[in-house]
Amino acid sequence: MAGVRAMRRRVISARDLVKTYGDFNAVDGISFDVPAGESFGLLGPNGAGKSTTMRMIGGVTQRTSGHLDIMGLDPEHQGPEVRAHLGVVPQQDNLDEELRVRDNLIVYGRYFGLPRAYLEQRADELLEFAQLEDKAKARVDSLSGGMKRRLTIARSLINEPKILLLDEPTTGLDPQARHVLWDRLFRLKEQGVTLVLTTHYMDEAEQLCDRLIVVDKGKIMAEGSPTALIREHSSREVLEVRFGADRNAAVVPRLDGVGERLEALPDRILVYTDDGEGSLEQIRNRGLHPVTSLVRRASLEDVFLRLTGRSLVD
Repeated sequence: MAGVRAMRRRVISARDLVKTYGDFNAVDGISFDVPAGESFGLLGPNGAGKSTTMRMIGGVTQRTSGHLDIMGLDPEHQGPEVRAHLGVVPQQDNLDEELRVRDNLIVYGRYFGLPRAYLEQRADELLEFAQLEDKAKARVDSLSGGMKRRLTIARSLINEPKILLLDEPTTGLDPQARHVLWDRLFRLKEQGVTLVLTTHYMDEAEQLCDRLIVVDKGKIMAEGSPTALIREHSSREVLEVRFGADRNAAVVPRLDGVGERLEALPDRILVYTDDGEGSLEQIRNRGLHPVTSLVRRASLEDVFLRLTGRSLVD
């Protein structure tokens, strides 16, 4: 896989990237490359430095130090040229609520100096892509949250960008709306668009990202494909057991030797193991009876917990 990435042209290259606000390092010396056509993720909790990194890539926030190259251009000094190749989906939808759905696309396209005739056709194509054809004449404020998010993505594609930046693309959406959005992003990737997204949802990262960096406190904790990271930093399965909030800590010493590793959280105990049901049987054979138990496959949440000692949702 590394060889394949090396053959593809890099569209983003960051070296020792730093962004400081006073005494606070929001981004603390991170380096990464993104080849053309890849879906690349920045996974971490709120405040990890993900959005700040995206703003530096987009040329709207100046870096304190380090090197950043976007398609051979420096976004700090060649911002307009860089932004001509980018589509940006911000964390919060910033649609024009006063305009109708189709007009949002056309007016936004005029900012790029695109001709009206082109925009008329492009708007119809994007409404079909976003599954919003029947909402073309509707007011934006009448749309559901998922529809607004799809319209924001459609708008970001008006200039046919080579790179699409998505900052927490599905925050606040219900499960069905998230899956519809994922499908639209899969289709973009199939068309060769490079996706760069931030998220604190591990299932989203696993679904959408070919490769990702795990970020915490402005630093990269790990890098790789979701499968490789889970294989390297976790077991095949995780057994979650609860004995009651005020009993979990007391039970931990009695679980010594069960599974490969234990992690005691305030509300549950995680047993990392290759055989969850077998580990649960071991626990019961010791005369311990959890109030609840769950066997699941390991996830990126477990990777983050192993690397940082805290949960993604902390």
